[in-house]
Amino acid sequence: MAEFNKKRKLEVTPTQSVVKASKVFSPFRVIGNVSNGVPFAVGTLGSTFYISTAIGNSFQIYDANNLHLLFVSEKETESPIVALASHFHHVFAGFGNKVGIYKRGIQEHLINLETDAHVKDICVFGNFLCISTTDNSIYIYKKDSPQDKYPTIFYTKLSITSLQGGDIVSIHHLATYLNKIVVVTKNNVILFNVRTGKLLYTSPEFPDQITVAEPAPALDIIALGTVTGDIIMFNMKKGKKIRTIKMPNLRISTISFRTDGSSHFCAGTASGDLVFYDLDRRSRIHVLKNIHREQYGGVTKVTFLNGQPIIVTSGGDNSLKEYVFDPSLSQDDSETVVQPPRFLRSRGGHSQPPTTITFADSESHFILSSSRDRSLWGFSLRKDAQSQELSQRVHKKADGGRIAGSTMKEKFPEIIALAIENARIGDWENVITAHKDEKFARTWDMRTKRVGRWTFPTSDDGFVKSVALSQCGNFGFVGSSNGGISVFNMQSGILRKKYRLHKKTVTGIALDGMNRKMVSCGLDGIVGFYDFNKSTFLGKLQLDAPITKMVYHRSSDLFALILDDLSIVLIDAVTQRVVRQFWGHSNRITALDFSPDGRWIVSASLDSTIRTWDLPTGGCIDGIKLESVATDVKFSPNGDMLATTHVIGNGIYIWNNKAQFKAISTRAIDEEEFENLMLPSGSLSGNEAMLTGAFEDSKDEKTDDTEFNTYETLAQINDELVTLSIGPRNKMNTLLNLDVIRQRSKPIEAPKKPEKAPFFLQLSGDKVGDEASGREGIAHEMPEELQAKEALNNKQSEAEAELNKFKPSGRLGFESTFTKLLREGAETKEYAKFLQNLISLSPSSVDLEIRSINSFEPFDEIVWFIEALTEGLKTHNNFELYEAFMSLLFKAHGDIIHANNTNDNIKNALLGWEELHKQNDKLDELVKFCSGVISFVTTS
Repeated sequence: MAEFNKKRKLEVTPTQSVVKASKVFSPFRVIGNVSNGVPFAVGTLGSTFYISTAIGNSFQIYDANNLHLLFVSEKETESPIVALASHFHHVFAGFGNKVGIYKRGIQEHLINLETDAHVKDICVFGNFLCISTTDNSIYIYKKDSPQDKYPTIFYTKLSITSLQGGDIVSIHHLATYLNKIVVVTKNNVILFNVRTGKLLYTSPEFPDQITVAEPAPALDIIALGTVTGDIIMFNMKKGKKIRTIKMPNLRISTISFRTDGSSHFCAGTASGDLVFYDLDRRSRIHVLKNIHREQYGGVTKVTFLNGQPIIVTSGGDNSLKEYVFDPSLSQDDSETVVQPPRFLRSRGGHSQPPTTITFADSESHFILSSSRDRSLWGFSLRKDAQSQELSQRVHKKADGGRIAGSTMKEKFPEIIALAIENARIGDWENVITAHKDEKFARTWDMRTKRVGRWTFPTSDDGFVKSVALSQCGNFGFVGSSNGGISVFNMQSGILRKKYRLHKKTVTGIALDGMNRKMVSCGLDGIVGFYDFNKSTFLGKLQLDAPITKMVYHRSSDLFALILDDLSIVLIDAVTQRVVRQFWGHSNRITALDFSPDGRWIVSASLDSTIRTWDLPTGGCIDGIKLESVATDVKFSPNGDMLATTHVIGNGIYIWNNKAQFKAISTRAIDEEEFENLMLPSGSLSGNEAMLTGAFEDSKDEKTDDTEFNTYETLAQINDELVTLSIGPRNKMNTLLNLDVIRQRSKPIEAPKKPEKAPFFLQLSGDKVGDEASGREGIAHEMPEELQAKEALNNKQSEAEAELNKFKPSGRLGFESTFTKLLREGAETKEYAKFLQNLISLSPSSVDLEIRSINSFEPFDEIVWFIEALTEGLKTHNNFELYEAFMSLLFKAHGDIIHANNTNDNIKNALLGWEELHKQNDKLDELVKFCSGVISFVTTS
């Protein structure tokens, strides 16, 4: 898809968006869709060819030279595309009762047929566009002028009555037949002149039903395929059969003639085979078996590229293939040996909806995907041409023979679980898979893209239900339906360990990044913990419902479990305790995954929703409703994308994660706030660009959050609760240990006399400063001038001291802010300002102010301070700080308070402090009671 990204994504403006239903995820693209059962169209531009294939409501354009994806349609059509045709630069796509005309995937014109019937076939030639519909009508459109690029003006309408023939199969234009079309019905062939609208010829009815028609390179000849396997060469000019080629018991679905000089044609059948026939030798030359699967309609379209020995095929199994004929081995016509067609290149994907996916590397390049079609694919997110199906050709045994049952008659059973680790990729196998109803797990090698050497059987003869790999890539784990767990060495394939804890199916196995602790879960609701190195059992946790799946997040040692009671349980592997449980899904949960940072869990359910859970807050922060149930979800390793698979659709759907560009609100939402969201489509209009989330204005989002990113912690949740201070914890420790801090801060020894100055310092004493000042240009002052200045300063100090004798004496003259607020609070009995100032002071300032409290009779300041602290405790705020302040008061003035405890003011203040403490003692009693109960329960 690299070419597509370069050529098409740049045309999407950053602000373009479709639906802002999810604040976390936005649809980006779908990968793995190549073609469906609609016949493709081959277009010619000079000597190059391009192939247009339909994928539902959109189409894709490939370069026939290398099958690289060039363009996708810009907009999805209103209904699925049923017919395609190409004419130079333009692609004609029929859907419903409309035909769209596109150039490079961009719609240039839309033709709306005035009928309720649907489009069936399209034929473009010269100045005319012919469209057949399901009501056996043919609509003819013509160019308005010869300079027009395509026909757009309605010209006439032709109808095929039941007497003229049966239902229309296809319409064709034969070479040299000016203004004429051949209408092939199920019973006969009809020739019309589209310019005059006249019926020119009607052939007699054929005995067998016609299924397909194709004009031959020879003039006047058209080939007709039937349900019985007969291919009739019919001459339109003479009106008779010239040859009938019989292929018994084959339903012919498509025919194509070779035009590079060889008289060959190819017939595709509904059974999936390709039959090559030599018209000169009147014999079959080659048969290719099972090119496309019979259960998906076999071969729906086969075409020889004009003038090339290359044949292109497609079917309903979501694949597009090319085969090439090598030159003949002999030039003598009588002895010409035509080599069989050689497989050249292909593009494909799953033919049934994928069920299990995982990212195959840490750079979000490849996605490993398994499906009900029993295939294992590696899809590239960067370039469509790098996608590849992993080969199921098994390795040879040590003696050179093949393993029994490896005749490749059919594929391996459906994969139900897979695991991958890339630590030892290239050294040995790095993928392990569990298959439906098989008693052994298989290994795969992502470097060689094929099945590995080993098969790991279960230890108790049960079916394999879960697999896992260690992060080092050395050990593979196999979980059995009978409850056993086997550990194998990935390099040698030898069984190393066995575990037996579960009584029912093991549904999940995980190992931490250091190979120390192993965790397993099963349908018996048991979560088991093991020491992997010592092979010992550490304990188990019994849950209330069967566990169907487990996902482990190594960096946080958390693992999430899906329970049958429609809940998601989060367990900490270290403490072996449940830390979160999420409820919300209304039907069985099908899949879940952690975000790379371990903060989110994304889950999918049969209720057609995908929910995002925030682990710290424990709530559902985002949810979307989809048209199709998701069967698996996976976060990319770097967290920029989310991949999902669904019960409908053969592709893997990719979503952008907007959280990589902006903060996401953690506000929990209700299911009423979920909105319907369309799945990512194969076109551009239904998707958003990769960087769209970076340009979105968050104000446009429908959220009720109140600036969640600037939230401030409440000072106090409730007035009845005791609240500690929110300041630094070391402030209280400093207050309580100031004496110890001073003692430690005392110098250990007396200051030493400085050593003798080095020899290069010529000056000493005052001369040093004088010399430096003189060098820097500062005015030089003599010692006499300095002594005069010092005498003047002394006189000013003495004069100020004399003046101070006449100023008011006592503390009122120069009291500090601490003393002033304490005195004002005592006058009004409101100490709020004083307490606010006290809490804001540094520990050293608090100590100085408390020591400076007046400790002489009548002890007013001591009484005021105790009353202020008592008032602070009544607010139930900053509890530990007020206790520390009281401790400092007793340390500084405890002797004074003790000696004067009979003083009424001091006595009343202390009694008020004591009465308040009796109420707060309830908290101490409750804490001690709870601690005792917990100790009793844990020790018993």
